[in-house]
Amino acid sequence: MSKTFVAEVIGTAILVLFGCGAAVLMGAEIGMTGIALAFGLAIVAAAYGIGPISGAHLNPAVSLGAFLAGRMSAGALASYVLAQLIGAVIGAAILYAIASGKAGYDIAVNGLGQNGYGAGYLGEYSLASALILEAVMTFLFVTVILGATQEGAPAELAGLAIGLTLAAIHLVGINVTGVSVNPARSFGPALFVDGKAMADLWVFIAAPLAGGALAGILHRAGVTRAA
Repeated sequence: MSKTFVAEVIGTAILVLFGCGAAVLMGAEIGMTGIALAFGLAIVAAAYGIGPISGAHLNPAVSLGAFLAGRMSAGALASYVLAQLIGAVIGAAILYAIASGKAGYDIAVNGLGQNGYGAGYLGEYSLASALILEAVMTFLFVTVILGATQEGAPAELAGLAIGLTLAAIHLVGINVTGVSVNPARSFGPALFVDGKAMADLWVFIAAPLAGGALAGILHRAGVTRAA
């Protein structure tokens, strides 16, 4: 097992544990703004902590974008995605173990920070709204990542730029879908919550991958690349 693989496992677990953990364990106290900051700060932490090892993708949509931008091989893409899925499950499992220690916690009622849409979920936005938000925001997120990490960009600021972008995306979209922009982040909690979370999961796989793919294609074509 390579250092890169382990780094992506750990980094994705950090993202799920910090971001979804803020929603599940502290949501009532910190609100949506606090949850948004938790997701952004998790990315900053992982970027500087494991970024030098793996690039801290932590997200199949980011890895797909990097692949289509010509930055990684198909084999590396598969390895990254597997590591991210494992990391998300580990992060969700740790969060579940913590949350279930509180009297009255019920995963069917309180959830695990899973994504969703429609009746009964946060702002009750439609499927169309969920697809548009997830595809567009993932496109913008991956575009920022590819731009911030391209040759000539100030490398020491990349992690901060990426984390702040994710926080901003959450500030806009939490009430719509809980914000995924990351199939792995959605997969981990959904696996434990099951039910509607698993039924809705395809949205949070298809839309982010589409957005990430478009970002990678445009970057490789030079549309969003400096040179």
